[in-house]
Amino acid sequence: MLRAGGLLALGAAAAPLTACDPFGREEAAPRPPDPLRPLLDESLALAAAYRDAATAHTDLAARLNPIAEAHQAHAAELARVLGVELPSAGATPGGTAATAATDADATIADLRQRERVGRDGALTACAAAPAARAALVGSIAAARATHLEALK
Repeated sequence: MLRAGGLLALGAAAAPLTACDPFGREEAAPRPPDPLRPLLDESLALAAAYRDAATAHTDLAARLNPIAEAHQAHAAELARVLGVELPSAGATPGGTAATAATDADATIADLRQRERVGRDGALTACAAAPAARAALVGSIAAARATHLEALK
């Protein structure tokens, strides 16, 4: 028993000196970022932009808040699929400066441009997504196209 304990101690002392674990396996390479992570980040940014715009232009809030909620729901589902936590609402990236324009028409134009870019990104992600994710990404792309219509 003492001999076995001594061998284990010796092996444990030598293990840090090697690049492999005690069982001879090599260390796993870090996983590349998930290709849907940019879509998640963009959904969060769009939700924040709509919330900021609704706060800056209370007369548009009834129109903008449901779209903000849709983007937040997309972010929540993407986070679930990716296995990541959503940041707190205060830590969500937004575009406050761009969406807090004093002119409501300029705010709507900015949101429309963001939706166009977002829709195009979602379409590209959908075409590249594996079948298990294509339906989710496709529905996000369709929702973003619908948001463009709602902003007319």
